[in-house]
Amino acid sequence: MKTGKMILSIILSFLVMVVAQGVACLFGNMVVLMKMPIFIGNIVTGILYIIFAYLLLWLLCKKLLKGDMSDFNIPSFKIGLKWWMVALLLPLLVTAFYILFVPGSFRQNDLDLNQRLEILSTGIFFTGLGAGIVEEMVFRGVMMRAIEKRFNKKIAILVPSLLFGFVHILGMGFDLLSCTLVVVAGTMVGVMFSLIASETGSIWNSAIVHAFWNIIIGGILWIGIEMDEYSLYSYVLDTKSFLVTGGEFGIESSLIAVIGYSLVCLFVVLWGRKKK
Repeated sequence: MKTGKMILSIILSFLVMVVAQGVACLFGNMVVLMKMPIFIGNIVTGILYIIFAYLLLWLLCKKLLKGDMSDFNIPSFKIGLKWWMVALLLPLLVTAFYILFVPGSFRQNDLDLNQRLEILSTGIFFTGLGAGIVEEMVFRGVMMRAIEKRFNKKIAILVPSLLFGFVHILGMGFDLLSCTLVVVAGTMVGVMFSLIASETGSIWNSAIVHAFWNIIIGGILWIGIEMDEYSLYSYVLDTKSFLVTGGEFGIESSLIAVIGYSLVCLFVVLWGRKKK
């Protein structure tokens, strides 16, 4: 693949993510305007986000890249059992570490049933499944394979991971130290997702790990130095250690989380070598 075509693929796939999210949110808002409950609108938004992104990426692969979706790590839906286990264990073990070894206290938001359903539907269908699947199709699907076709697998794993890290500080207004932590942690988790997709040849395995992480960390239980109004429960940390709290972004950019990402990376590499 020529360099210009590779760059165009990266730009267009990123635009697909933005456009699909915007259109899906528009439909979700229309559902709410029709006097449907907000949690129904959240579910519709998350599902349509995935559908619109998939269709647009299919067009991109067919018309510009002249290949099938499977050529870009997006084959028929199938997830290996080990990746279901990784998806569950990674966020649960990171959460357990904080609860068991880092001083803090549980807080519960005073919410009615509708508010709880709104938070759950957002966490599961939009932040979890929607963002998890779409971001994997874009970063570990089209972007990674386009770069690999132009250069090699190592560069293809690193570059989208760096982009993934930088995307998470856009418009956030963090200080320099928090931005640095987010980029480092975002790159590391990007490498983890990329290794899973690369070794298995499918974004569906990395997507389930990504989705479960988003659902459990921050969606259901927020862990940080302050209570979060957008989670069902909060575990408020007593420590102010930057490496433990993850700074302004939260524990996803903490040293504990990065160690978790690194252990999964090691597991994927060793599994890949054993398979070969």
